[in-house]
Amino acid sequence: MYPITPDTTADLFFQLTWQSANARHADAFSARRVNFYRDLLPPETYPALMHKSAGDEIAISYAPGQFVSAAASTDPHRLSGRQFDPRRIALEHLVPRQGRFYPKGVLTDMAGIFSANREPFRCVGVNNGHLMADFNHPLSGNAAKLKITVGAVQSKLMERGGTVHDWGEVITQGVGMQARWRGQPTDFFSDRPFDRRDTAPDGQFYATPRFVQHLDDTALEMVRAIHGRFLRDGMQVLDLMSSWRTHLPGRLKPGRLSGLGLNVDELKRNADLDDWQVKDLNADPALPYDDAAFDAVLCAVSVEYLIHPQRIFEETARVLKPGGVFVVSFSNRWFPPKAVRIWTELHEFERMGLVLEYFLGSGRFKDLGTYSIRGLDRPRNDKYWGEIPLSDPVYAVWGVRA
Repeated sequence: MYPITPDTTADLFFQLTWQSANARHADAFSARRVNFYRDLLPPETYPALMHKSAGDEIAISYAPGQFVSAAASTDPHRLSGRQFDPRRIALEHLVPRQGRFYPKGVLTDMAGIFSANREPFRCVGVNNGHLMADFNHPLSGNAAKLKITVGAVQSKLMERGGTVHDWGEVITQGVGMQARWRGQPTDFFSDRPFDRRDTAPDGQFYATPRFVQHLDDTALEMVRAIHGRFLRDGMQVLDLMSSWRTHLPGRLKPGRLSGLGLNVDELKRNADLDDWQVKDLNADPALPYDDAAFDAVLCAVSVEYLIHPQRIFEETARVLKPGGVFVVSFSNRWFPPKAVRIWTELHEFERMGLVLEYFLGSGRFKDLGTYSIRGLDRPRNDKYWGEIPLSDPVYAVWGVRA
């Protein structure tokens, strides 16, 4: 067993935890073959990792401005509305909205910013023909705790050069975008956000069963692990927008597992379900269950199709027992014709912010949290293995029925 030295590489699992005004957050990244001679590591971690071996952990707490750069300015930049020009990135319909992120390439007359710049900035106010922009990293005002778990450590025979990775930058890319700006609600709901390319009834689109996996095996295992945090044997569980598989931890034995989905053949194939019903929630958001009927409700890789999400979240709270949990998970893959427009326009981390707004808007949930996991290896048996080396990212948002 090798200890870490400047002449080794190691697999490291990073988990960053932090708190916003409305939720607790954890963002994880799995890094392979970190090079301790060449790569850049987050502050204070290099000396703490030296001589550690596989299975060891370190944890470091950071004050605001220590992990990511401190805010260059606490005051937003005031820009003319004319400087926001989405035609530069071929998205003419974009309109700046409170709390939303946009690529810097939409901005004109800004030194050093070109149309190809996709680095996000945040619009934090729109009034009187001007917009206010925050160019700081979205995590810059937050304290954070970083835990690193050491995986395999490998000895290097020689140093041949190569790419330098700034792992602090890699693991914080997007992190913070799921939180509100200074606690103010984000405007995701202007400009007909729930329009879809395919406006036909969902029953038509889903009339033919699709016995396919929406995510690779590694990502699905992460979804099961997330569910396993909240589920216990004997619970009454609802699988919302269910399909031919329910992503439960392998040894879990719920007292009852109900499924609500759109295709009868898929639901019949799901051996985990004790009972099921077919219903189009976009046609009628009312859930066909009694008040306080369930200990937990799961919604996996489906929230992006809801055109009445606020009603569904209110209904979910109704059918949950007080203290019951609603867990929503998703990735960056979906059926394009049926995904709502707002979903397709958001950064992956910003989508967690949208789902948080669904929870907050219902007024029925507490103890909100988010989780992301990226960087895991794609299984070799996956059809995309030769094209996409990393597993599908997994994001989750949850809340407890107040």
